[in-house]
Amino acid sequence: MGSQDIVWTPPVFRVSRKPTLVHKACLLPDTHFTENFARSAKWCPDGSLALAHCENRTLQYLDITQELFNSTLPQPGIVPPFDPPKIRIFPQAAPILDFIWYPRATPRDASSFCFIASVRESPVRLLDASDGRLRASYKIVDHRERQIAPSSLAFNVPADKLYCGFEDAIEVFDLSCPGSGTRLATTPSKKSRDGLKGIISALAFCPVNDPSYRLFAAGSLSPSSSNSSNIALFDEDTGGKPIGWIGNIKASVTQLAFNPMKPHILYASFRRRDEICAWDLRGDTVTPLQTFRRDDGRGQTNQKMKFDIDLGGNLLGVGGQNGKISVFELVGDLTESAEEAGAEVALSSMNVAPALEYHAHDDAVGSVAFHPLHPLLLAVSGSRHFDPIGVEEESPGSDSSITDEVPRGDGQVSIRRHRYRPQPSFRDNSFSLWHGESMS
Repeated sequence: MGSQDIVWTPPVFRVSRKPTLVHKACLLPDTHFTENFARSAKWCPDGSLALAHCENRTLQYLDITQELFNSTLPQPGIVPPFDPPKIRIFPQAAPILDFIWYPRATPRDASSFCFIASVRESPVRLLDASDGRLRASYKIVDHRERQIAPSSLAFNVPADKLYCGFEDAIEVFDLSCPGSGTRLATTPSKKSRDGLKGIISALAFCPVNDPSYRLFAAGSLSPSSSNSSNIALFDEDTGGKPIGWIGNIKASVTQLAFNPMKPHILYASFRRRDEICAWDLRGDTVTPLQTFRRDDGRGQTNQKMKFDIDLGGNLLGVGGQNGKISVFELVGDLTESAEEAGAEVALSSMNVAPALEYHAHDDAVGSVAFHPLHPLLLAVSGSRHFDPIGVEEESPGSDSSITDEVPRGDGQVSIRRHRYRPQPSFRDNSFSLWHGESMS
């Protein structure tokens, strides 16, 4: 190997101490939707940009400049420059359910710089990431001729097929062939108790580039029943028939992810639960081998708390309702460590505590994302907060009113009032970027 050769290694995010805050900012202002916040954010696959899914029905780039990257890197000259997109906000006509980057997207290649968005009651959209223009659309139509927007999206490993999860089915689109997709029914019928029932809320592909090992996992919003689990394992070649069942957690699945370096380990998070479960697919897939538990401090929530695993497969990060970020270490072989420790020790060591936990925001941290190339962690915050339902005086002619009889003097006076819906508010709609190495 020549002296000029550069050997890249996965970034190492240190958990021995609190990371350094290198950048913090708010979303671009929206005068028509002042309660806006980011639900989730995802790095472009090459780490050059970060795109956020926002409450105000937009997708927008976070204000993270290339100069900021260069100031945090030991060798800024090795990163080739690029022209950032001039359009930073992509408004949509309806609420956004999910979005994913094209796996090979980069602003340095205009043809690959795109992402997929699922917008309610609309075809799935392939959007140009430079200006938001529509490149292609993929229709999913139900038996009533209604447009279905999938709740989950995923590319397979070769990135030549798009998988879309919705109620009781997964639609598969071949990106090389125009036209309608192939529908994989996850249950024989609506009345049947067999198969994977409910809305397919999460999809994840096993990161193995082997044509003979093309597995993916799917999770449902319907909690596990006594008959079957709500997480199933499928093979691309066998269609919608599950080849295995995972877990037996009686809660709605919100996210699935395989370990990038240990593709036999699957992680899952659930609605209204402060834990992330891990299974080793080579052994028992019913009982989790490890449970990563965080202390939210504010009770249960329906908000999706997106976790992320670093590219080296060593760390798992997740936010909480209390504004804290928890980082867990993913070390060793789960099955071997359990067998060596013995049954009693293994049972007692199933719950894993965070290796690092720190306060990052003044509101719920709905999403964290490790940078694919550098020891950086991106976090976005915000959640809906409602004041108690109240009443206020109402003007004449209003429809939603109630009448109170109030005694006054010798008789009673009718006072008309109306109930109003509480308007949501946020406490912190900022995003932050944390550096996991010493900045000295």
